Amino acid sequence: MLANSNGLRMEIITEPWFPEVIQHLRQTFFADEPLNKAVNLCRPGDGHTLLEKHSLSSLRDGISVMAITNSGEIAGVVVNGILHGNGDTGRALDSLAEIDDEKFRKIFTLLYEENLKIDLFEQFSVESIFEIRILSVDSKFRGQGLAKELMRKSEEVARTHGFRIMKTDATGMFSQRVATSLGFATRHEVKYDDYLDQDGRPVFHVGAPHDRLKIMYKALR
Repeated sequence: MLANSNGLRMEIITEPWFPEVIQHLRQTFFADEPLNKAVNLCRPGDGHTLLEKHSLSSLRDGISVMAITNSGEIAGVVVNGILHGNGDTGRALDSLAEIDDEKFRKIFTLLYEENLKIDLFEQFSVESIFEIRILSVDSKFRGQGLAKELMRKSEEVARTHGFRIMKTDATGMFSQRVATSLGFATRHEVKYDDYLDQDGRPVFHVGAPHDRLKIMYKALR
Protein backbone atom coordinates (compact mmCIF):
# COMPACT_ATOMS: atom_id res chain seq x y z
CA MET A 1 0.00 0.00 0.00
CA LEU A 2 1.20 3.52 -0.80
CA ALA A 3 0.66 6.70 1.17
CA ASN A 4 -2.87 7.95 1.82
CA SER A 5 -4.21 10.92 -0.14
CA ASN A 6 -7.49 12.86 0.19
CA GLY A 7 -8.87 10.10 2.40
CA LEU A 8 -8.14 7.54 -0.33
CA ARG A 9 -5.73 4.62 -0.33
CA MET A 10 -3.19 4.36 -3.12
CA GLU A 11 -2.37 0.78 -4.07
CA ILE A 12 -0.60 -1.13 -6.81
CA ILE A 13 -3.25 -2.77 -9.00
CA THR A 14 -3.04 -6.54 -8.58
CA GLU A 15 -4.77 -9.17 -10.70
CA PRO A 16 -7.84 -9.64 -8.47
CA TRP A 17 -8.69 -6.00 -9.14
CA PHE A 18 -8.42 -6.22 -12.94
CA PRO A 19 -12.17 -6.76 -13.59
CA GLU A 20 -13.14 -3.78 -11.43
CA VAL A 21 -10.50 -1.58 -13.05
CA ILE A 22 -11.84 -2.47 -16.50
CA GLN A 23 -15.36 -1.68 -15.33
CA HIS A 24 -14.12 1.69 -14.04
CA LEU A 25 -12.50 2.43 -17.42
CA ARG A 26 -15.73 1.57 -19.23
CA GLN A 27 -17.49 4.28 -17.24
CA THR A 28 -14.79 6.92 -17.68
CA PHE A 29 -11.72 6.81 -19.90
CA PHE A 30 -13.01 4.67 -22.76
CA ALA A 31 -15.64 7.29 -23.65
CA ASP A 32 -14.09 10.48 -22.20
CA GLU A 33 -10.54 10.42 -23.58
CA PRO A 34 -10.32 13.16 -26.27
CA LEU A 35 -9.36 10.95 -29.24
CA ASN A 36 -11.80 8.20 -28.25
CA LYS A 37 -14.51 10.85 -27.96
CA ALA A 38 -13.56 12.45 -31.30
CA VAL A 39 -14.18 9.22 -33.22
CA ASN A 40 -17.07 8.11 -30.99
CA LEU A 41 -15.21 4.92 -30.14
CA CYS A 42 -17.69 3.82 -27.49
CA ARG A 43 -20.37 5.14 -25.15
CA PRO A 44 -20.05 5.47 -21.36
CA GLY A 45 -20.49 2.07 -19.77
CA ASP A 46 -19.81 0.14 -22.96
CA GLY A 47 -16.96 -2.31 -23.23
CA HIS A 48 -14.42 -2.27 -26.02
CA THR A 49 -12.56 -5.50 -26.68
CA LEU A 50 -9.39 -3.98 -28.12
CA LEU A 51 -9.10 -1.24 -25.49
CA GLU A 52 -9.64 -3.79 -22.75
CA LYS A 53 -6.99 -6.07 -24.22
CA HIS A 54 -4.57 -3.13 -24.38
CA SER A 55 -5.39 -2.17 -20.78
CA LEU A 56 -5.01 -5.70 -19.41
CA SER A 57 -1.68 -6.16 -21.17
CA SER A 58 -0.40 -3.04 -19.39
CA LEU A 59 -1.91 -4.00 -16.03
CA ARG A 60 0.00 -7.28 -16.14
CA ASP A 61 3.27 -5.34 -15.98
CA GLY A 62 2.42 -4.83 -12.30
CA ILE A 63 3.25 -1.10 -12.07
CA SER A 64 -0.22 0.49 -12.30
CA VAL A 65 -1.79 2.40 -9.40
CA MET A 66 -5.34 2.91 -8.17
CA ALA A 67 -6.96 5.18 -5.61
CA ILE A 68 -9.71 3.49 -3.63
CA THR A 69 -12.06 4.53 -0.84
CA ASN A 70 -12.24 2.80 2.52
CA SER A 71 -15.29 0.95 1.22
CA GLY A 72 -13.34 -0.40 -1.77
CA GLU A 73 -14.71 1.89 -4.48
CA ILE A 74 -12.23 2.82 -7.21
CA ALA A 75 -11.86 6.61 -7.41
CA GLY A 76 -9.18 6.68 -10.08
CA VAL A 77 -6.52 4.65 -11.82
CA VAL A 78 -3.32 5.20 -13.73
CA VAL A 79 -2.48 2.30 -16.03
CA ASN A 80 1.26 2.06 -16.61
CA GLY A 81 3.34 -0.24 -18.78
CA ILE A 82 6.91 -0.95 -19.77
CA LEU A 83 8.29 -0.06 -23.19
CA HIS A 84 11.23 -2.15 -24.42
CA GLY A 85 12.83 -0.11 -27.20
CA ASN A 86 11.23 1.44 -30.28
CA GLY A 87 10.88 -2.08 -31.66
CA ASP A 88 7.86 -2.51 -29.38
CA THR A 89 6.18 0.49 -31.00
CA GLY A 90 7.12 -0.56 -34.53
CA ARG A 91 5.67 -4.04 -34.05
CA ALA A 92 2.51 -2.57 -32.51
CA LEU A 93 2.11 -0.28 -35.53
CA ASP A 94 2.56 -3.17 -37.95
CA SER A 95 -0.04 -5.23 -36.08
CA LEU A 96 -2.68 -2.53 -36.61
CA ALA A 97 -2.97 -3.65 -40.23
CA GLU A 98 -4.68 -6.82 -38.98
CA ILE A 99 -7.31 -4.91 -36.99
CA ASP A 100 -10.75 -4.32 -38.52
CA ASP A 101 -11.84 -1.60 -36.08
CA GLU A 102 -11.13 1.53 -38.12
CA LYS A 103 -11.68 3.96 -35.23
CA PHE A 104 -9.26 2.12 -32.95
CA ARG A 105 -6.77 1.84 -35.79
CA LYS A 106 -6.88 5.60 -36.46
CA ILE A 107 -6.12 6.47 -32.84
CA PHE A 108 -3.24 4.07 -32.36
CA THR A 109 -1.75 4.77 -35.79
CA LEU A 110 -1.41 8.40 -34.72
CA LEU A 111 0.15 7.48 -31.37
CA TYR A 112 2.59 4.93 -32.75
CA GLU A 113 3.62 6.99 -35.80
CA GLU A 114 4.34 10.08 -33.74
CA ASN A 115 6.29 8.09 -31.15
CA LEU A 116 8.49 6.62 -33.88
CA LYS A 117 9.55 10.15 -34.83
CA ILE A 118 11.58 10.38 -31.63
CA ASP A 119 13.93 8.01 -29.82
CA LEU A 120 13.98 8.47 -26.06
CA PHE A 121 15.83 5.16 -25.72
CA GLU A 122 18.82 6.49 -27.61
CA GLN A 123 18.57 9.97 -26.10
CA PHE A 124 18.80 8.61 -22.54
CA SER A 125 20.75 5.40 -23.28
CA VAL A 126 18.10 3.15 -21.73
CA GLU A 127 16.61 -0.20 -22.74
CA SER A 128 13.22 0.29 -21.05
CA ILE A 129 10.90 3.20 -20.30
CA PHE A 130 8.10 3.55 -17.73
CA GLU A 131 5.06 4.65 -19.72
CA ILE A 132 1.89 6.22 -18.30
CA ARG A 133 -0.78 4.95 -20.69
CA ILE A 134 -4.17 5.69 -19.11
CA LEU A 135 -5.10 8.26 -16.48
CA SER A 136 -8.71 8.07 -15.34
CA VAL A 137 -10.66 9.61 -12.45
CA ASP A 138 -14.29 8.85 -11.60
CA SER A 139 -16.49 11.92 -12.13
CA LYS A 140 -17.44 11.97 -8.42
CA PHE A 141 -13.79 12.49 -7.44
CA ARG A 142 -12.70 15.04 -10.02
CA GLY A 143 -11.48 18.52 -9.08
CA GLN A 144 -9.56 17.23 -6.04
CA GLY A 145 -6.11 16.88 -7.58
CA LEU A 146 -6.40 13.10 -7.77
CA ALA A 147 -5.01 12.81 -11.31
CA LYS A 148 -1.86 14.61 -10.20
CA GLU A 149 -1.57 12.41 -7.13
CA LEU A 150 -1.90 9.24 -9.22
CA MET A 151 0.87 10.43 -11.55
CA ARG A 152 3.04 11.38 -8.57
CA LYS A 153 2.60 7.89 -7.12
CA SER A 154 3.47 6.43 -10.52
CA GLU A 155 6.74 8.32 -10.39
CA GLU A 156 7.45 6.76 -6.98
CA VAL A 157 6.80 3.32 -8.47
CA ALA A 158 9.06 4.10 -11.43
CA ARG A 159 11.89 5.19 -9.14
CA THR A 160 11.44 2.15 -6.91
CA HIS A 161 11.77 -0.13 -9.93
CA GLY A 162 14.92 1.64 -11.11
CA PHE A 163 13.58 3.32 -14.25
CA ARG A 164 15.61 6.27 -15.49
CA ILE A 165 12.87 7.86 -17.58
CA MET A 166 9.09 7.95 -17.75
CA LYS A 167 6.88 9.19 -20.58
CA THR A 168 3.26 9.71 -21.49
CA ASP A 169 1.26 10.43 -24.65
CA ALA A 170 -0.86 13.30 -23.33
CA THR A 171 -3.80 13.57 -25.72
CA GLY A 172 -5.65 16.44 -24.02
CA MET A 173 -5.08 19.68 -22.17
CA PHE A 174 -5.91 18.31 -18.73
CA SER A 175 -3.36 15.49 -18.78
CA GLN A 176 -0.81 17.85 -20.33
CA ARG A 177 -1.36 20.34 -17.52
CA VAL A 178 -0.92 17.67 -14.85
CA ALA A 179 2.24 16.32 -16.47
CA THR A 180 3.72 19.81 -16.78
CA SER A 181 3.03 20.51 -13.10
CA LEU A 182 5.05 17.41 -12.20
CA GLY A 183 8.07 18.44 -14.24
CA PHE A 184 7.42 16.63 -17.51
CA ALA A 185 8.79 18.24 -20.66
CA THR A 186 7.37 18.04 -24.18
CA ARG A 187 9.58 16.03 -26.51
CA HIS A 188 7.26 16.10 -29.53
CA GLU A 189 3.82 17.44 -30.37
CA VAL A 190 1.38 17.53 -33.25
CA LYS A 191 -1.77 19.60 -33.69
CA TYR A 192 -4.79 17.47 -34.51
CA ASP A 193 -5.78 19.88 -37.29
CA ASP A 194 -2.38 19.20 -38.93
CA TYR A 195 -2.74 15.40 -38.85
CA LEU A 196 -4.33 14.74 -42.25
CA ASP A 197 -5.65 11.76 -44.19
CA GLN A 198 -4.72 10.90 -47.78
CA ASP A 199 -7.22 13.46 -49.06
CA GLY A 200 -5.70 16.27 -47.00
CA ARG A 201 -8.49 16.38 -44.41
CA PRO A 202 -7.98 16.26 -40.64
CA VAL A 203 -8.35 12.70 -39.31
CA PHE A 204 -9.61 13.92 -35.93
CA HIS A 205 -12.01 16.70 -35.03
CA VAL A 206 -11.17 17.08 -31.35
CA GLY A 207 -13.17 19.61 -29.40
CA ALA A 208 -11.55 22.50 -27.57
CA PRO A 209 -9.52 22.82 -25.43
CA HIS A 210 -7.83 19.62 -26.61
CA ASP A 211 -6.05 20.73 -29.77
CA ARG A 212 -2.89 18.61 -29.84
CA LEU A 213 -1.03 15.47 -28.82
CA LYS A 214 2.07 15.96 -26.70
CA ILE A 215 4.61 13.21 -26.08
CA MET A 216 6.00 14.18 -22.69
CA TYR A 217 8.82 12.76 -20.60
CA LYS A 218 10.63 13.14 -17.29
CA ALA A 219 14.16 12.03 -16.51
CA LEU A 220 14.34 10.41 -13.07
CA ARG A 221 18.12 10.32 -12.58
